[in-house]
Amino acid sequence: MSALGTLSELPASYVEGLAAKNLVPLWPSLRKALPHGAPFRRTQPVVWHYADVRPRLIEAGELTPIEKAERRVLVLANPGLGLENMQATPSIYIGLQLILPRETAPNHRHTPSAVRFVVEGEGGYTIVDGEKLPMERGDLILTPSLLWHEHRHEGTGPVIWLDALDLPTVFAQEASYALEGPPQTVRNQPDSSQTHYRRAGLVPYRALSGPRANYPLLRYPWRDVREALLAMAAVTEASEMVHLAYVNPETGAECLPVLGFSAIMLRPGEAAAPARRSASAVLHVVEGAVDAEVDGVSLSADASDTLAVPTHAKIRIANRSTQKPAFLFQVDDAPMQRKLGFFEVFH
Repeated sequence: MSALGTLSELPASYVEGLAAKNLVPLWPSLRKALPHGAPFRRTQPVVWHYADVRPRLIEAGELTPIEKAERRVLVLANPGLGLENMQATPSIYIGLQLILPRETAPNHRHTPSAVRFVVEGEGGYTIVDGEKLPMERGDLILTPSLLWHEHRHEGTGPVIWLDALDLPTVFAQEASYALEGPPQTVRNQPDSSQTHYRRAGLVPYRALSGPRANYPLLRYPWRDVREALLAMAAVTEASEMVHLAYVNPETGAECLPVLGFSAIMLRPGEAAAPARRSASAVLHVVEGAVDAEVDGVSLSADASDTLAVPTHAKIRIANRSTQKPAFLFQVDDAPMQRKLGFFEVFH
């Protein structure tokens, strides 16, 4: 394969003439855009320890009232992508959000889709289009694109959750914005998605013939997910990882269009090496402790810690305990890559 021409080989007058007309020659930069064999990556394998984040988040609650914050969040920013860009991976935004007793994070809606994964605390809840969704530890709550949502706290002590948004993707398209609205009125049927979708394989009868809802299930309780993982582990071969996806119960498709969400259980003493994929991911430890190796970088994570996994990364992850299982929550951009036609799994 012959070497491509460089910019320095072109006459300066030619290059300046192109620039004057807002033109750029491709060939000197072709390998930056289309490197051979593997993509160019700036994302670093990194772990954010909850023990480092939590005291600073609590301090933020003392320094900045909710009225001046709107959303009191510390963003988990990947150093390889530039802290100012607020990206855990190129397509995934992750933050840890704090709400204190009697506070309200005001009602708004925005073009990026978001989820909340509860890390600690009791008494918090999210209202999405009038549906009151309790926030218990490990629960996944959807706030899809352009749906009104606000957060309130009627308990004691701090409530903290993990935010995951497709903000980098929407922002890159110059389509990211928010609208403010008045406080919502809660409907008489709180947490109705849990009433209508109590068990896998059962949906409201009207779903068979009526129009299918884009987001019929807005809250996925951790107690149900954990129970399902334990049941699946009992019938899963030791060579296979216990891994469940969060999906739309009426269609079986991913919950949201850009980001995917799943739960992993590592049995006591288990070490897993998932197939290398083109998708980037973020792993959050729900219970237990793990040791991970991501592209040769060793990372250790305890409960409530969060790890970033670059695209095309080789990963090995091991449960540090030989007595208890470890549970992880995964965010990835596989749904977007599948829709765009370039998702790959390398066996």
